[in-house]
Parts: sequence; C-alpha cells; structure tokens
Amino acid sequence: MEVIGDLPRELFLEILLRLPAESLMRCKYVCKYWHSLITNPKFIQLHLNYNYNNNVCVLLKRCLVTCLGQKENLLSLVCGNGFSFENLDVDLSLYRKEPCLQLLGHCDGIICLSNYRDYILLCNPATRESMVLPESCLPCYPWIRNLISQTTGLGFGYDAKSHCFKVVRIVSYWEELRGSNLPHFSRAEVYSMGTDSWKEINVTVPAHVRYSPCFETYFNGAFHWYAMDDNGNEVILSFNMGNEEFQVIPMPSFISMHDHSICRSLLVWNDCIALVIYPERGIEKSFEIFVMKEYGVKESWTNVLTIGPLTRVERPLVFWKNDEILMEGSHGQMMSYNLRNKEVKDLPIYGVPKSFSTLVYVNSLVSVKGGNQMLDQRDNTDFGW
Repeated sequence: MEVIGDLPRELFLEILLRLPAESLMRCKYVCKYWHSLITNPKFIQLHLNYNYNNNVCVLLKRCLVTCLGQKENLLSLVCGNGFSFENLDVDLSLYRKEPCLQLLGHCDGIICLSNYRDYILLCNPATRESMVLPESCLPCYPWIRNLISQTTGLGFGYDAKSHCFKVVRIVSYWEELRGSNLPHFSRAEVYSMGTDSWKEINVTVPAHVRYSPCFETYFNGAFHWYAMDDNGNEVILSFNMGNEEFQVIPMPSFISMHDHSICRSLLVWNDCIALVIYPERGIEKSFEIFVMKEYGVKESWTNVLTIGPLTRVERPLVFWKNDEILMEGSHGQMMSYNLRNKEVKDLPIYGVPKSFSTLVYVNSLVSVKGGNQMLDQRDNTDFGW
C-alpha cells in the first residue's frame, strides 16, 4: 500500500475530498505534488460527486440597502438542517453596484449572472474565478427602421454529450410603431465554454419569453422559461443544452390561466418540475403545487398539494431536501415551510423585498475558463500515482 507521509494514499484522498474548495485552493500551493493532484480533472470530478452526495446547499442572492441608501447585491449560502448561513466574499465587476443583476442558473459549482443588457458573467464563488462572456454575435439589423432589440431570455446549463457548459440567449425584435405586445421575430444564440464564443443557432423560437417570479429553472439538461405562444396561450418554453433545440411544454389545462392576479413559479421537487400557483397580493396566500410526473407530457400534470393559507409570505423560492420549501416573506425576510409538520419558521436572513433569488448549489473546483473540462461519470481512470 502506497503511503503519503504517515497516511495511506486512499485515506489521504478521502480527507482531501471532504475539504471545501476554498481550503483546497490553499492546499494546492503546499507543494507541486499536491498541486498536480488537486488540479487533476479526475480529482475535481470526485470532489464534485462527493459534494453532490453530501454537501448540497442553497445559494441566495438578495439586495441590501447601504447607509448611503444605495442597493447592493449579496450572495449567501444556506446550509444544513439548522439553516445556518454565511455571506460570500465575491469581488466581481458590477456585482455590488448593479442592483438588477439576475442570478440565472447553477451547474456543478458555476453560477451565471447577468443584467439582461450587456453583461453576462460566469463565476465559481468557491474559487473566486470569474469570466465575462464575449459580445453577442446576433445582428442588430440597422437597415430596418424603428426596430428595437431586447434580450428576453437567458439560460445556463451543461451539455452532457460534449461535456461543456453553455449559455443560451434569446433576443427579440419589436417594430417600435407596430403596437403589439408580441415581438416581430426572435433569434437565438449559444455560448460554448469549449470554444469561448457565441454561435447563432438556426432554429425557430416557438414561444415568447415573459417574466414570472421565480420561474426560470434548469432541469433535466434543459433550461425553462415562462412564455406565451403565438395564439396567446401560456406555456413553458424549454431549451435542451445537448441538441440545442427548443420545446414547448403545455401548462396544466385545469388551472385558471390569463389571470394576472395569479403568479406562477416553476421549481424542481422530487426530480420533477413543479408549478406553484398563488395570488399576487393578499394578507393570506395559498400555494397550489402541480407536478409534471412524466416530463413533457401535459396529461401527467397532477395537483399534489396545497400549502396554506399562510400569512406574511410573498412567494416560494426553492424546495430544500424534498420536505422543506424556502419562501420570501412579505417584508423581505427568508422563511421556511416544513411539508411534514406544516410549520413556518422565520430565518435570520433579510433583504430588500422581492430581491430574493435562490439556486440549489454545490461547492466545487470546476473552472469557469474551461481548463478542466468535466469527465464522463463512467470514467474510472486513475490519477497516475
């Protein structure tokens, strides 16, 4: 049995796998041997797998108001059964002074942030590595008068076929004098970390992305948005990161649509997408949960649960450990609701009302610059020790 110092190699590896990425970033400077081990793609994959199985947290972005009355973003991690939390020290351009910065998605320890105008950033909060994406490749059509373009959809995910992280952007174009709520047409492009470039994809965007609170969700290798089709029907628009194709997923037919007093949020629960329906306003709110038990099949939508009525609750944020749902309170406080005992807890986490966004998150060493492309999960190659 090979020994490293006074420890067997296997025990030494198990100890390192249990360390957070922040500690491993310091450990890799101990010596060349440790550096080569910790930066090995196989070790990075094993560390990621360990954290997926043991250390899943919730990443929270919220806004705080400074003593000068300015809004600043703050990232925090919520972990464990006791809902302990820690604020992350992330030094990013525009991060603190851009109050409308949106938390778009998470995959393997990397998060995507954007202001939906001219700024898209990939960041690993644990390693403090970040990268601003290059400019769009989509045309601006200067020869068409009164044409206005706007980024209406952004999504982040992982292509398991090519082992590559991707960002998809939907840009919609309106004719200023047309007077329609729907865009004249839309185009889509995909950024690939492997090539560090955008490419336009020659596909039809079959629905028009609209805003709905806490709706944008990455699941099953695809990113999902709330959208409206050309006939005015409310749908879920998804984009598959592998085949780079859009899909329209119908909403449940037995819920009241086209009611602007009702909010719709899309979450992931028990490995299914879950649609949460609740009133936009009210002292008391009830939250109906519909689960799509067979992905993409309209008939599989099932009304499985109603939460409430609850007071002081604004909206749902994320399901946590399957039996807990984190929610934003009406006065800017995070709350938790236990699905088993139906208890509501106030958590000591505060922010500007309606500024909360959350993602299920794991700590990792994965690089945002593509220096260690993820390995196939079935890869059992050794470290070469």
